[in-house]
Amino acid sequence: MLLHSKCGLGLKAANCYKSRPSVVGAAPVPQERISRVIVATAAKDAEASTSGASSSSSSNGSGPQHAQAQPIDLGTAAVHGGERTGRPRVSDALTTPIVQTSTYWFNNTAELIDYNEGRYDSYEYGRYGNPTVKACEDKIKALEGAEDCLVSASGMNAVTSMLLSLVPSGGHIVTTSDCYWRTRQFMQTFLPKMNIGVTVIPPNDLVGLQKALDEHKVTLFFSESPTNPYLRCVDIGAISKACHAKGAFVCVDSTFATPINSRALELGADLVLHSATKYLAGHNDVLAGALAGKEELVSQVRTFHHIMGGVVDPHAAYLLLRGMKTLELRVERQNKSASEIAKRLEAHPKIARVWYPGLESHPDHAIAKRQMSGFGGVVSFEVKGDLWSAAKFIDNVKLPYIAPSLGGVESLIEMPAVQSYWGFGPEKRAQIGIKENLVRFSIGVESVEDIWNDLVQALAKVE
Repeated sequence: MLLHSKCGLGLKAANCYKSRPSVVGAAPVPQERISRVIVATAAKDAEASTSGASSSSSSNGSGPQHAQAQPIDLGTAAVHGGERTGRPRVSDALTTPIVQTSTYWFNNTAELIDYNEGRYDSYEYGRYGNPTVKACEDKIKALEGAEDCLVSASGMNAVTSMLLSLVPSGGHIVTTSDCYWRTRQFMQTFLPKMNIGVTVIPPNDLVGLQKALDEHKVTLFFSESPTNPYLRCVDIGAISKACHAKGAFVCVDSTFATPINSRALELGADLVLHSATKYLAGHNDVLAGALAGKEELVSQVRTFHHIMGGVVDPHAAYLLLRGMKTLELRVERQNKSASEIAKRLEAHPKIARVWYPGLESHPDHAIAKRQMSGFGGVVSFEVKGDLWSAAKFIDNVKLPYIAPSLGGVESLIEMPAVQSYWGFGPEKRAQIGIKENLVRFSIGVESVEDIWNDLVQALAKVE
């Protein structure tokens, strides 16, 4: 008899991942399972006891009383005491518990075989799934309107796993010129070693996209929207229509937008990706990534992920889960503050240009208005002068932290030329479009007037 293994590569065939309940999930643990565990463990404890003494412990003060014998040795008690037969019932806890485990146990061989053949719902090993992580994935599915979701250890893990699992050798990717530099580095440096071609086009260059689709066997179009750091917004509907006509799928990195401001899947994309470290988690205290979209595509990435690892820690998943509870509240405030700051900066005499999709001066304002309900909490702008003029401004701000990342409750500010692209040198930075005087400002949830007053005093120091 052929068993459909539910670990690693066999998960797709077994089709169990999506329906595994746990102490965290919605489905209750079968009563027969509880009874077998109670009877079996009580018997083992009794056999291990020298005195035959037993004690009672309640699962949560109101559950069944479980006999628990004194173990022979304190070392055994340290390992098993209070857990084999006295674990708390957590399904009625208000918050989702942190299931901090690397592996999951089975009562006997028959139960393991039932699990392998899809008759018993559980988990097997931490790399293949975790109840806390699954709750995270289900929340992101709900936010994005997706069929499936995979949460992993970081945004870069999400994007590299997606590219490596979905783009075959000989495949071709089309991406945009304005994007996170590590994503660009992976595409242009590592993927060619695997015989994967890459075409880079300006955002919304639909003519260039069609040319690439006609000249290459394109597997994937990938772009951020808004992009990093110039906040360009791509026309997801038009791009998806062109790509689907040629058999290519579309993945949009919606980290800067969040599902509160834009739902890429509804606009036509097949996949949406997040550095969940940013707005989804929202508190600058966790690293995580998420990929959501069509089940067929996400399951392929999940199979690869089970092999390669990149698993998010259950505690990190809990922090992400908690952060998402206030996502709408935070993003709405950040939208409002960023819009106000962008307008004021555009009128300031020491600012050369402001990049914010909510401004009419932004090249993609019309697209942003059409496909976004809010314009995000990041404002990029150019300080009049050179790199050192911008550096003087940065060095004189008091409220935001000088730090990479974005999307948290604390305001963060940086100069991309220094923070991310310093090692490139001025000529290379100019070649890829990173201006020396560019500032990227991730606006937190502080008072907008406090933020503005701080920017004004810092700009006053720039000569």
